[in-house]
Amino acid sequence: MKLNLKLQIIISGIGALIALLTAVYLVTRFYMLQAVIVITLVCLYLIALMVWFWNRVSDPLAHLTGVAKRIADGSYGIQVEKLSDDEVGDLTDALNEMSEKVAVAEKTRTEFISRVSHELRTPLTAIEGWAETIAYDEAVQGDSLRGIQIISKEAERLTGMVTEMLEFARIQDGRFNLRIETIDIAAELEDAIFTYGELFKQAGIEVRYDQPESEIPMIPGDPERLKQVFLNLLDNAAKHGGEGGRVEVAIAAEGSVVIITIRDHGHGIPENELPHVKEKFYKGSSKNRGTGIGLSVCDEIVARHGGRLMIDNAEGGGCLVTVTLPLRGGDAHEKKN
Repeated sequence: MKLNLKLQIIISGIGALIALLTAVYLVTRFYMLQAVIVITLVCLYLIALMVWFWNRVSDPLAHLTGVAKRIADGSYGIQVEKLSDDEVGDLTDALNEMSEKVAVAEKTRTEFISRVSHELRTPLTAIEGWAETIAYDEAVQGDSLRGIQIISKEAERLTGMVTEMLEFARIQDGRFNLRIETIDIAAELEDAIFTYGELFKQAGIEVRYDQPESEIPMIPGDPERLKQVFLNLLDNAAKHGGEGGRVEVAIAAEGSVVIITIRDHGHGIPENELPHVKEKFYKGSSKNRGTGIGLSVCDEIVARHGGRLMIDNAEGGGCLVTVTLPLRGGDAHEKKN
């Protein structure tokens, strides 16, 4: 009897324990299920919030940032579609207004530069012509002749600046055209060196031109524009690297491009200024007189030929300018009005 009683007590205890554990399990599962549901709802809410943020804030701001960069790069006047009336919409309105005002200001500046440049051309032509005429007068001697020569030289320099400003204005308002034909690029480079030969002699600068080892193929290009590039780069080499006493010029055909290099032995360009030297109106720490747009115009001309204009400091001192132009006509293009 006692054994059966003990056995019944043990079985009852086990049953009670099982019942208790079952109850604990059910309660725990209930709360775990609630916790899972809550966590799932929170995650879904966070995902929905992130999607909303991307669609209504992040993506529009990224788009506005891209448009702002395009405006900074020169795409003045572009407008962004306003998609909402919230703070992002207000920012869109402000960006559109800024873009429009910058476009108007840029157009006004370009028109002013073009108008003034045209107005300056006539008196400068007269000054140059009369200075040259007076210089041939045998009665003009000594300091008077020297003064006339200075007038002629300065008028020529101003004419070059006016030409640069006119080219810049044409680029800005879309009137800049290329007249593409098949040209002897080596001959154009040699003509530019010959044109500046006397100037280099007067400045005490030796020009070393390395004749190409093999014949340079004819390439598509605008001879006047490319010669303008070479003259400008040679002029820069004389002005900024003249103290080195030597300028080295070379041309070679490599693969699908023609490579022209112009290297001076001057003081070079400060490293922090190198990324900006081709920007419009940038002069950096240079004390040389000029408009600061010559390299910008050259870069535009070369780019429209499908080429590249690269400026860097040469190993051993001085500045190295490299111009690459494509051999095939498919890379060059003509800009139409």
